[in-house]
Amino acid sequence: MYDLIGIQNKVVQADELENILNERRKKGDKIVFTNGCFDVLHVGHVRYLLQARLMGDMLVVGLNSDKSVRLLKGDKRPIVPDRERAELLSHLASVDYICLFDELRPDRLIERVKPDIHVKGGDYRAENLPEAKTVERFGGKVVVVGLVEGKSTTNIIDKIIQLHAARP
Repeated sequence: MYDLIGIQNKVVQADELENILNERRKKGDKIVFTNGCFDVLHVGHVRYLLQARLMGDMLVVGLNSDKSVRLLKGDKRPIVPDRERAELLSHLASVDYICLFDELRPDRLIERVKPDIHVKGGDYRAENLPEAKTVERFGGKVVVVGLVEGKSTTNIIDKIIQLHAARP
């Protein structure tokens, strides 16, 4: 999808991803999926993605496009454009594939990925997760992992605003 050094074909369109995953399923691989904005990548994201990857044989990240981040977070977001967020994620060893999506929720992408495990961060509860029914319809399960205390994009943005406001 992109001609950037280091991406190594990790950023793929949904059609290509579906074909790749069908082949991996035939080999018996367990597919783990997660999704998010990953705007201003931080250690909490990295640890979360590593936890997710350790649950299976491969990790697919559904990445909210700039359009969907704006709908979710407001007109001032994302801070980092989707091409750059995808490139950053592609350099993490824990991430096997990245697929951007424009919708507010990842249901349509989940229908194509059909993950064995769908992982979300600890600020969610599995039974309240809107896409849980989609995951379960394909035989998958939802797993919620803990957050890294104090590590969030919101905290980073707030700190930058405070530091900027304190400048002489």
